[in-house]
Amino acid sequence: MGQEKTSLGSIHISPNAIASIAYHSALQSYGVVGLAPKNLAEGIASSITREPSRGVNVQFVDDQLNIDVYIIVEFGTRIATVASSVQNAIKFTVEKNIGLKVSHVNVHVQGLRISNTD
Repeated sequence: MGQEKTSLGSIHISPNAIASIAYHSALQSYGVVGLAPKNLAEGIASSITREPSRGVNVQFVDDQLNIDVYIIVEFGTRIATVASSVQNAIKFTVEKNIGLKVSHVNVHVQGLRISNTD
């Protein structure tokens, strides 16, 4: 959990709060049509609970913040460009909103989706 000490006390930031920010940042990135569960068990659990941070995994390792995001990309876009854009958007948004340094943003492309069949 992210922690910061101030003169008035301490601030604790849960991984779910960071995952929610990363989730919304990824969805706003060009070429991303959705986020996917990382495995079948998470897919079943997320369909029951409708957790807002589905497809995002946040880990604090020592003093480093690592984020894994599982995305579905629009067919016809450059996958490497979309993944790089998602990495930059999540890193910028989390660092701006939370104030913690992001060490790694790992993007896993779980599938492609064709939105318009015309």
